[in-house]
Amino acid sequence: MKLASWRLIHELLDMCDVALEIVDIRDPLATRSRKLEAIAKRKGVPVIIVLNKADLVPLRVSEAWKKYFETRERIKAVYISARERLGTRVLRRTIKEVVEGKSPITVGVFGIPKVGKSTLINTLKGRHSASTSPYPGTPGYTRKSQLFKIGGNMYLIDTPGLVPPDRGDIESVIRSRPIDKLENPAATALELIKKVLKYNPYAFLQAYGIESKDPNEIIAELAKKRGWVYKKDGEPILHEAAKAIIRDYLDGKIVFYITPQRLEESRSDSA
Repeated sequence: MKLASWRLIHELLDMCDVALEIVDIRDPLATRSRKLEAIAKRKGVPVIIVLNKADLVPLRVSEAWKKYFETRERIKAVYISARERLGTRVLRRTIKEVVEGKSPITVGVFGIPKVGKSTLINTLKGRHSASTSPYPGTPGYTRKSQLFKIGGNMYLIDTPGLVPPDRGDIESVIRSRPIDKLENPAATALELIKKVLKYNPYAFLQAYGIESKDPNEIIAELAKKRGWVYKKDGEPILHEAAKAIIRDYLDGKIVFYITPQRLEESRSDSA
């Protein structure tokens, strides 16, 4: 996992006619980068919020988040499933609308780790796409960038690196480094389980057949179900179960999503 420097982000935005910001539709506000959006705004680069993984939520949730961004925040939004190749035709049409007749169009794709940036890039490139020459006249990391023609006069910048998460919450923790390199996976999983249960009390019953709603018990029970126990005393190997839960959450195997309405209610309750 290679996080991009903000210098690289600046360089890439200078090359773009439009920036696609990929977020996880299950919790878009926790997986967006307001810093990226602010930089793009200063440079005059329009941003489209791409609500990815729409196959993991009901249609009404996708529609609600699209409406939220377009009415509350005045940012164009499109929901897609890059993995299932759904919504990409609408995304292409929206890109053309946002740049107001400009041709050719250069598209940059941005996102924090594990929101589906690479999957979307590969989907837009298609099986038979071929790169042009490396993007000319650009410094730093962007010498490694490639331009891909993705239809008509539309070009995609494919470059290494991911946007560093802005926030310090649980989403940032689980998306900032490989799961096997988390300092304390059990403590991290506990926080993640609490978040999931807040919005879906039955998530771990659905995922693992575990009825308990106690985060510690959920981790321990999963370890026992999977046979992850110490031979000496039969105690559960908690860190293995914790990593499995984090991995399954990121892969969409644990049913969880936030709606704009629930988010507003949660904010009201904590006010």
